Amino acid sequence: MARVVVDVMLKPEILDPQGQAVANALPRLGVNDVSSVRIGRRIEIEFVGEPDLDRAREIADKLLANPVIEDFAIHVVDDAAAEVV
Repeated sequence: MARVVVDVMLKPEILDPQGQAVANALPRLGVNDVSSVRIGRRIEIEFVGEPDLDRAREIADKLLANPVIEDFAIHVVDDAAAEVV
C-alpha cells in the first residue's frame, strides 16, 4: 500500500490561537528561545497500489482543507524510510 500524507496549516496571515497558547506556555517549561508556534493537522491516506497524488490533491482541496484560510502540502511516505522519534 502507498501512503500519502496531507499536512494542513492555517495560512500565515490567519491568527492561530492554539499555537499562540502553546507559545505562551513554553516559558513556564523553561523554553525561552521559541518565537512562535503554529498548529496544524496531518492526514494519512493509504492507496491500494501506486499513490495517486492528483486524487490526494483533490481530496485535500475539497474535503480536508478550507482553501480560504488553510494551505496544504502533499507528499508520499516511504514506510521503509519513516522514522519515529
